[in-house]
Amino acid sequence: MEAVEFEANIKNGSIEVPAAYRSGLIEGDKVKVILLKTHKAEQIQAVKALFKETQALPQAQTITEDEIAAEIAAYRARQ
Repeated sequence: MEAVEFEANIKNGSIEVPAAYRSGLIEGDKVKVILLKTHKAEQIQAVKALFKETQALPQAQTITEDEIAAEIAAYRARQ
């Protein structure tokens, strides 16, 4: 069995297989599909919780705006 993973939106009850994976399929092939539905509200809550935890760290309490700007500039310079 070969496994591939991709993200898709459901339209009218159907999931479109990306072109990159269609070439290996023949009309009438039987496939196994596993749906992992993402819940946007849960993702938002998880990110908010992560931000809250991060902001509570001692390192985050002492960092200045200038240090943040310098870190961003250094990161962008490496890109």
